[in-house]
Amino acid sequence: MFTSNIKLKSQRGQIRKTIVVYVILALTMIVINYVYGIFGHGVSSPAMTWMFLYPLLGGALLFLLIDRLTPGITQYTGYRVFVNDYHSGIATLTLGQFLKGILDIAGTSSPYIVFFYGTGWSFIGVGLILLLRLIAKHRRN
Repeated sequence: MFTSNIKLKSQRGQIRKTIVVYVILALTMIVINYVYGIFGHGVSSPAMTWMFLYPLLGGALLFLLIDRLTPGITQYTGYRVFVNDYHSGIATLTLGQFLKGILDIAGTSSPYIVFFYGTGWSFIGVGLILLLRLIAKHRRN
C-alpha cells in the first residue's frame, strides 16, 4: 500500500507539472504579445492578443480537470499517446495564432494559416477521443 501511495503522488505530480508548464506558456504568450506590440508601432492583432487562451484553457484547465476527476489515469498505457497528441494540437493552434497575429500586424494574410487550425484541432480531437477511451477503461476497472 505504501508504494502505491508513492506512485499516485508521483503521477499527480506529473500532471501538476504539466499544469504549471501550461500556465508559464500562457504567461509567455502574454509577454510576447506585449513585446511585439511595443515593436509593432502600436498596431495589435486580436489573434495575437488572445493566443494565450490555448495553453491556459486548453492546456492548464483540461489537465486540472483530469487531475481532479480521474486520479491515477497516468498509469494506463495509452496516456502518453494522448498527452503527446494533445500537446501537439495545443502547440499547433498557438503557433497558428501567433503567425496569424504577425501577418495581421504586417497587413497581409496567408492561405496556409487554415492548415494550422485544421491540423491543431485534428490533433486535439484525436487526443480527446483517446482520453475518453482511457477514462472509460479507468471506470470499468
